[in-house]
Amino acid sequence: MMRVIAGTARRMQLETPSGMDTRPTQDIIKETLFNIIQFDVPGSVFLDLCAGSGSIGIEALSRGAKRAYLVENGREAAACIQKNLHKTHFEESGVLLRMDVLNALHHISEKRADIIYLDPPYASDTCREVLQELDHAPYVTAETLIIAETSLDSDFSFLDATGLQIVREKDYRSQRHLFIRRRPAQ
Repeated sequence: MMRVIAGTARRMQLETPSGMDTRPTQDIIKETLFNIIQFDVPGSVFLDLCAGSGSIGIEALSRGAKRAYLVENGREAAACIQKNLHKTHFEESGVLLRMDVLNALHHISEKRADIIYLDPPYASDTCREVLQELDHAPYVTAETLIIAETSLDSDFSFLDATGLQIVREKDYRSQRHLFIRRRPAQ
């Protein structure tokens, strides 16, 4: 069972989709991630892409994010997100986009996204495709922090051909978080 770790919805249990289509981020990894970004979350616009149960986006809302977009295409996972937003009373500030993640990127009408969390299936091309799309997104600014959860052996050399760069890596036992920002203008 997943739970909200900190903030206004602290300790609330979250629904998770059954089956192996989603990999819920373990509490210890979620806690480490939010310890790293804790000062960036309050007041932020947070995108949770490939959201699964929505636990990352809901954690951000619980910790003071102004708005979170939770993008999920799976029917059962999207239903879980809807239930979790209702249970945590974040229906106003949490926006569920039930559609393909690449399509969803064009349905976000914010001036700036502060934090974008991307956790696609590791074996797919989704991470590369989304990052290449975000490279051109108007809401990705020099201040935007993109965090990709990926396998330990993923190749991100494709970023060399984009305006994005890895600024930090955090390895765990079986996965890693890559922290990505826009390259400074030359």
